[in-house]
Amino acid sequence: MDHFLYRDGALYAEDVPISEIAAAVGTPFYVYSTATLLRHFQLFDDALDGMDHLVCYAMKAASNQAILKTLAQAGAGMDVVSGGEYLRAKAAGVPGDKIVFSGVGKTADEIRAALTGGIRQFNVESEPEMEVINAIALELGVVAPITVRVNPDVDAKTHAKIATGKSENKFGIPIARASEVYAHAASLPGLEVIGIDVHIGSQLTELEPFELAYTKVAELTEKLRSEGHNIRRLDLGGGLGIPYTRANDAPPLPVEYGALIKKTLGHLGCEIEIEPGRLIAGNAGLMVSKVIYVKSGEGRDFLILDGAMNDLIRPAMYEAHHDIVAVQEPAPGVEQQPYDIVGPVCESGDTFAKERNMPPLAPGDLVAFRSAGAYGAVMSSEYNTRPLIPEVLVHGDQFAVIRERPSFDEIINRDTIPEWL
Repeated sequence: MDHFLYRDGALYAEDVPISEIAAAVGTPFYVYSTATLLRHFQLFDDALDGMDHLVCYAMKAASNQAILKTLAQAGAGMDVVSGGEYLRAKAAGVPGDKIVFSGVGKTADEIRAALTGGIRQFNVESEPEMEVINAIALELGVVAPITVRVNPDVDAKTHAKIATGKSENKFGIPIARASEVYAHAASLPGLEVIGIDVHIGSQLTELEPFELAYTKVAELTEKLRSEGHNIRRLDLGGGLGIPYTRANDAPPLPVEYGALIKKTLGHLGCEIEIEPGRLIAGNAGLMVSKVIYVKSGEGRDFLILDGAMNDLIRPAMYEAHHDIVAVQEPAPGVEQQPYDIVGPVCESGDTFAKERNMPPLAPGDLVAFRSAGAYGAVMSSEYNTRPLIPEVLVHGDQFAVIRERPSFDEIINRDTIPEWL
């Protein structure tokens, strides 16, 4: 469910017409619904009711500080994967003891900043990383709380570029080596081993891979406890998918996911952390664009938009589907026709959809890309010297620009010309 609905023939974000936002900020732009963000966070929080738990939003999905603050005020922790994300979470008012630091390539500077500013835990991905955290913790006179990310060699049955739990992926340590690695961690005086971390991928549409992975984690927990480790926290990552098209079968609900966690891990008495990102933010955002031209081609017609692959790269990078709808609701029974929907960037990859049925549209008409709240704005760029597009947050009948569109002068003036030119 989201809060982007038609009223009297016009698409609204909560109680604000999309056309009103477009008139105020120009196109293209991203718009997010506060009510949808909070509803999706609450679904996860409620799904783990009765267990000691923390829902840590995976802020790589959408990291604007206004979104982070909205979720933090509702009780969310944050999962960060870079020093920049850590500082962004802190700037949004998230306390260090609610920030989990994940990622395979943490630098010494990033580790030092987190240990100085406060951290809930590091999810350690390798033995060399473990050694670096230990050395920096000893240098600072602190003890670093860690989990070790284990790779359970489970096929998440998702897109190859977002699968993370198979043996050939770069993430974590092989689960078969866990005893050896945990013994080494316990020998390092700057570290406190508090738990186990696992994450098998993103956009999972069935529960079976989770069950396979969590069953292995349960067995490993009991084994490590028998070896003297105080395993008291299980970080289960995120990955639950969203419906990108309303015609598809819906992925499992958070309540079903929570029931699976209780079934496979509830007997261990561990605190549970989960790190959803896409399911919280994905359907909470739209990208809105304007038709520039309607072009007839050889055997096909094109809708050429002012939004491009640099604004929303998922279709070009992942062959991802986004439902695309007219902001002005088509009349009932209106005849639709297929279009290739493309942007103005000089690459054939700048194609959002092929032969997508759309109602009659004309230059100046607005269209909205649904399910664009996750991995949209955060993956955008200024390719072709196209400015990053605004982000807008709606709250009831109010809206605010939470990231401005930079001017061309601002973009160009970032360059520095060497004195010899």
